[in-house]
Amino acid sequence: MRPSLRLRLTALYGGLFLLAGAALVAVSYLLVRRQLPRPGMVGTKVDLAPGVAGGAVVLNPEQLDPEQLAALQQRIATENRQLAVRTATEYRDSALHTLLGQSLLALGLVAVVAVLLGWFVAGRILRPLHRITDTARRLSAERLSERIGYTGPDDELKELADTFDGMLERLSGAFDSQRRFVANASHELRTPLSVQRTLVEVALDDPQAPPQVHRLGGALLAVNERTERLIDGLLVLARSDRGLGTVVPVRLDELAEAAVAGCAGLAAERGVTIRSAIADRVVPGDRVLLERLVLNLLQNAIRHNVRGGTAWMWVGHDPALMVRNTGPEVPAGTVGTLFEPFRRGTAERTSAADQGVGLGLSIVRSVARAHGGDVGAEPREGGGLTVRVRLPAARTP
Repeated sequence: MRPSLRLRLTALYGGLFLLAGAALVAVSYLLVRRQLPRPGMVGTKVDLAPGVAGGAVVLNPEQLDPEQLAALQQRIATENRQLAVRTATEYRDSALHTLLGQSLLALGLVAVVAVLLGWFVAGRILRPLHRITDTARRLSAERLSERIGYTGPDDELKELADTFDGMLERLSGAFDSQRRFVANASHELRTPLSVQRTLVEVALDDPQAPPQVHRLGGALLAVNERTERLIDGLLVLARSDRGLGTVVPVRLDELAEAAVAGCAGLAAERGVTIRSAIADRVVPGDRVLLERLVLNLLQNAIRHNVRGGTAWMWVGHDPALMVRNTGPEVPAGTVGTLFEPFRRGTAERTSAADQGVGLGLSIVRSVARAHGGDVGAEPREGGGLTVRVRLPAARTP
């Protein structure tokens, strides 16, 4: 595992302190060594007096002849000089050894304190970076309201935090503008579509209308219905992208059972069998959006199936919801694109028999992320698709 920046900064601080401390100890050692007297410069003054001198007993000098006296003086001077040099050498070596040992011990103790202080200071310096990292991790298209709000000194780190907050402000404005446009455009389009459907239905109710009008009216109603589903999907997508207003405990198992019952007619029309295994599961969120998530997944599994095929639905702990179906082969490379708006992935999924508008899985992903979860899909062996939705569990009071 790569070492953290805090650990590297601490190692850098400690290494620099050790180098500076070692240089200081070396300079101090050389200066003290230079100031101490050298053994070769030690002189000895010899006094010839009765008593003990140079470790020898000296008798009355008058009893010795001049040659013996000179030899004795020379021997005593040599012994005293050697004793003085040996004493000075021992003192010098002991002083330097003591100085070096105590300096290295002090350097080691202060180095430990320096490393601890370096760890603490590095943590304080990197704290704004951790806040920036944590904020970036929490960000998503549904949670752009997060801000760092760094209030430290006016330095490079504060400039970085303020720049990051400014970027989030601009992104939040852009996303809000896009969501408002989608929601407003969808609302504005629903009114003329409702008027158009009413006019077509009135024309079809006329008993004197020719067959051509009935054929044209039926085609127009089908197109109108498809367009209304598209607009409804855009509205749901825009709502889920705005995030959750209120969060309440939702029984996911009840939504799944209602979806199975509600899709029974569509499954019978398509010749698809629905099988389910539903366990109790409560998730926090918006009931309407979660209901749309479950319904979209099951309808998607039925519509993109083959006659005589099967659609399975499971509700449990992890994943919270899983839907699998038989059907045409789905290339593994195109699975990720199925969650993009208006993408269906294969030619079979864009055929005339497919009445979807290409927003089903996009809405599923948006709703799952708005609830703090995620969704993933993988091709099923033999054809079809497996979709897993993971959602956080509701807290038990």
